[in-house]
Amino acid sequence: MTKIKQHDAAEYLDSPETIAAYITKALESGDPSLIAMAIGVAARAKGIGEVAEKVGLSRENLYLSLGGEAKPEFSTILKVLQAVEIGLIARPAQNQAASKGEADGLVETVDLLRPHIDSR
Repeated sequence: MTKIKQHDAAEYLDSPETIAAYITKALESGDPSLIAMAIGVAARAKGIGEVAEKVGLSRENLYLSLGGEAKPEFSTILKVLQAVEIGLIARPAQNQAASKGEADGLVETVDLLRPHIDSR
């Protein structure tokens, strides 16, 4: 019987660009479990022990948080992304770009929120 080696995507995530592309595809799916698992794969690619230390969790808790079954806190997701050197950027969804008027309204909203944001 032929043995087939199980595929591990972490082996192929060898640069920040490939990690970003991988996580971006997961984000585009809109599936929270898939997104968490993709971030977990990126953490394994960078070294789960090192990432866990930077995030302030044990390796086991990090595996559990990003295994797809749990619902990790958003702060944990942000810390892991920072630890794997990936930034989270908002952009308009495909085919749903805001019109100039909507964009102007958004700028006004952000300006109203700025004192709250800056005080954090």
